[in-house]
Amino acid sequence: MATNDDVILEMRHIIKRFGPVTALNDVNITVKRGQIFSICGENGAGKSTLMNVLSGVYPYGTYEGDIVYNGDVSQFKTIRDSESQGIVIIHQELALVPYMSIEENIFLGNQHRKGIAIDADAQRKIALEVMKKVGLEESPDTLIANIGVGKQQLVEIAKALTKNVKLLILDEPTAALNDEDSFKLLKLVDDLRRNEGVTAIIISHKLNEIAASADAVQVIRDGQTISHIDIDAEHPLDQDALIRDMVGRPLTNRYPEHESNIGKEMFRIEDWKMHHPLDESRLVAKSVSINVRAGEIVGLAGLIGAGRTETAMSVFGRQYGTHATGKVYMEGKEVQFPTVRAAIDHGVAYATEDRKVYGLNLMKTIRENTSMANLKGMSNHGVIDEAKERKIAEQYRKDFRTKAPTIEMPAGNLSGGNQQKVVLAKWMATDPKVLILDEPTRGIDVGAKYDIYEIIDQLADSGSAVIVISSELPELLGICDRIYTMSNGVITANLNAKETNQEELMRYMTSDVPLAADQVYA
Repeated sequence: MATNDDVILEMRHIIKRFGPVTALNDVNITVKRGQIFSICGENGAGKSTLMNVLSGVYPYGTYEGDIVYNGDVSQFKTIRDSESQGIVIIHQELALVPYMSIEENIFLGNQHRKGIAIDADAQRKIALEVMKKVGLEESPDTLIANIGVGKQQLVEIAKALTKNVKLLILDEPTAALNDEDSFKLLKLVDDLRRNEGVTAIIISHKLNEIAASADAVQVIRDGQTISHIDIDAEHPLDQDALIRDMVGRPLTNRYPEHESNIGKEMFRIEDWKMHHPLDESRLVAKSVSINVRAGEIVGLAGLIGAGRTETAMSVFGRQYGTHATGKVYMEGKEVQFPTVRAAIDHGVAYATEDRKVYGLNLMKTIRENTSMANLKGMSNHGVIDEAKERKIAEQYRKDFRTKAPTIEMPAGNLSGGNQQKVVLAKWMATDPKVLILDEPTRGIDVGAKYDIYEIIDQLADSGSAVIVISSELPELLGICDRIYTMSNGVITANLNAKETNQEELMRYMTSDVPLAADQVYA
């Protein structure tokens, strides 16, 4: 039984409503001092809402229940109130200014002053200290735009350390990171726990990371507390039980059973080369050649910087890079995609990895987003056929089990998994022959992932060709027929997904030896 001294936080009987919708219904959590405490649940379960209540984003008076922090009932009315008590939240969408320096971002809104002036010397000294603690070796004057997402996460944590953080909340901190950067980040959190006495609450969907790093897991489903699981060496996490608690049903297989019916070649890229948009001497894609057949799901695996996304964006209407050369074939005929519109008109769709910035208009409704890529098909004589638009959007909402009461809900109000379903609906509405999916399940819970996999299978079964770019090797092995590996701008292997494994994929993902020409195509 935990004593009061052992407990840093209790949230008791928390209820949060948005109009007629109850987002949190009698949620209770208890976090011990010095723990790494994980909160799990499907997208839309209420995890982020609970943390927004805790941090003052949703101020005292807008919810029911009590927040007991360090033994005292707290009534945080703003984020500054919670930060003054050492509670700092780092949201999934990082709050950094790209064209300001690391140091400027660390002290943004929290400048050190000497009188009315900023104490530049003190700020530089503190910035160097916290950057060293989190492992940032860059100059404090480096622009945020010039460092990767992994290091941007470290800047956010450095920022938290300047606020004397005692309880650090991280919302999906590794969603956009590769395995190496994820490991470094979780190790940093553990080091802060051991060396600085920081308690951490991590919202995550990655079950392997939870199993490796968390001391306890709380499951929330449909806004309610479902279970609390303590983890230690003698009691490792039962991932199957956790999934059952998260989705309310057992998932005996993480990936749907699927029998592919593969037909003729649908799409081929030959000898594709493309240069970096800012450094024209640098080749990002070096003679990339791949193909995919009707009814086939082909994966593209590679580490960050391999050139997977850049190549896909370049082929799909020259969205990335300069001086692109090579050939593209649709059903055996050479085609040209000088613009995105041309690619769409030829039956190619590309669902971007950044659904919030490039995939959706978050201010628009589900209905409007669903029709966005196929306005011509939704129109009569240049005027949108609203009845047809509503019918198609509603059909996809039902078929994809999108959790929204109406297609008139703004996309920005949906959870990540449901936003991804709208992205897929948008491209499915174009009736594509080829669908390129870039990180289709990033930041999505295990239940919603299963739904996405079923949608991908349905698309392949309809005769379309599917290319999946993913950083999750188990995902590629679980859903693909074939997998290409890519490293440093070249294709290094073409493997049967049923006959390979993660170790072999990783070996080719770290190789610079291009695949022989006679092995490129299926």
